[in-house]
Amino acid sequence: MIQALPQLKPWMIDPAELLPVGARLPWERVFDGLPFGRDGLLPALGQQYASGEVLMLAWMNRAALRETLATRHVCYWSHSRARLWRKGETSGHAQHLREMRLGCDGDAPLLLVEQTGPAYHTGRASCFYNAVRGDRVQVISSALQRSGHD
Repeated sequence: MIQALPQLKPWMIDPAELLPVGARLPWERVFDGLPFGRDGLLPALGQQYASGEVLMLAWMNRAALRETLATRHVCYWSHSRARLWRKGETSGHAQHLREMRLGCDGDAPLLLVEQTGPAYHTGRASCFYNAVRGDRVQVISSALQRSGHD
């Protein structure tokens, strides 16, 4: 018996969770359904491809996402600069995209990257270097090098 597909919400990436492994969806259709906010942005997670370490959280607009996929060099939207921010453009600490993944609702792309140098402007490998432990916040990683803001 063939089961009917569930009613989709506008922000869902097709009924992909019902598709078999290896099924393929047209990128433009998925892209058009991504739930960019009123400001035109999506949060994106940068994760080190080889180790799985989460490097950073940043924002992407449609242009940044398209550029990233076209060039394989990660591009974000910078709130402080109010423009596209090509990771590593001033520091040389670039992110090279190995793979982009989307969750079931597409609301936060996961960018699997090869990071050149520190990912964070403090010179640390990750911007997640503060751990909440009980009633304290503890610094858990040291700077790899002093880095300029990028």
